[in-house]
Amino acid sequence: MRFILTITAFVAFLSGCTETVSRDDPARILAMGDSMLAVHGASGNSVSHAVEQALGEDVIDRSVMGAKYFYALPISGSAGLNIRKQYVEGKWDWVVLNGGGNDIWMGCGCGRCDNRVDRLISKDGRRGTIPGFVSELREKGSQVILLGYLRTPGVISPIEGCRDEGDEMDRRMSRLAQLDRGVHFLSLADVVPHGDRSYHTVDLIHPSAKGSTEIGKRVAEVIRRTEAKTR
Repeated sequence: MRFILTITAFVAFLSGCTETVSRDDPARILAMGDSMLAVHGASGNSVSHAVEQALGEDVIDRSVMGAKYFYALPISGSAGLNIRKQYVEGKWDWVVLNGGGNDIWMGCGCGRCDNRVDRLISKDGRRGTIPGFVSELREKGSQVILLGYLRTPGVISPIEGCRDEGDEMDRRMSRLAQLDRGVHFLSLADVVPHGDRSYHTVDLIHPSAKGSTEIGKRVAEVIRRTEAKTR
């Protein structure tokens, strides 16, 4: 009984990290991913909050701290730890998507990760879990913004060893975006000035409120610029 109650509480906690969507919800922007999006959600300083402020419209944020693409446990996966299961049906014009960092960092410790990266996305950007998921989103009519790897400020951090894998993921997602005008790769390579720790929290892994705001402004600009071209 104690185990069952623990699982139930855990799922309730995860569910509280994602926004629900009602049948009459007017929002047209959905965000999914891991802690890069989810951090600062409770304080109103997340990436999605910055997008809302920049565009003046609601964003439904389903991201969850620690979420991965490769996640096998069914209950917590359905609660959002599996990024693909964060999706909910809706009239989404845009899907803002990040992920893959936890699959690399927790899955192979950023060492000998070639196979894991290949499973996420192939060198040509055409095959793998990420292209497959993006294809599903495009078939539903959504444009997709793929967020790139957030660089550290050039100082020692727990994920400094993941830099090469992050760079390679960026290259591959950029190639994926080149295959479809409805897929937009947003590089975050120049967000953090060298030596500037203010764009990260103290763990030097997650963006600070300042970092999240900057990412959100860039996401909003992609949406604004793209929609201006179609008017």
